[in-house]
Amino acid sequence: QVELVESGGGSVQTGGSLKLSCAASGDTLCKGWFRQAPGKDPEAVAVIRGSGAPVYADSVKGRFTISRDNAKNTLYLEMNSLNPDDTAKYYCAADHWCRYGVPAYEYSFRGQGTLVTVSS
Repeated sequence: QVELVESGGGSVQTGGSLKLSCAASGDTLCKGWFRQAPGKDPEAVAVIRGSGAPVYADSVKGRFTISRDNAKNTLYLEMNSLNPDDTAKYYCAADHWCRYGVPAYEYSFRGQGTLVTVSS
């Protein structure tokens, strides 16, 4: 069992930036960030497999950067040029193998989420 704890959420204005962190109690091959906005389908934001190239949702390409510090078992999501469409609860999820384009609940381990609110 791997426990995941997200932090770094908050409220920002359009154009602002936030950096999310996800501390894990153990290591897994695949980790990612996912989000769920009210009234919208859950979305896989960014997934990274080991030290491989990340996979991003089209909606965040060029604005968000996922990274991992394996020594600290910590996953990050740097979010720039935020807009109101990015408002959601962001979840960290992990598994021993990767699936792309699926929601967080498809992964074996999930955090409780951190809320990001972007105002216009």
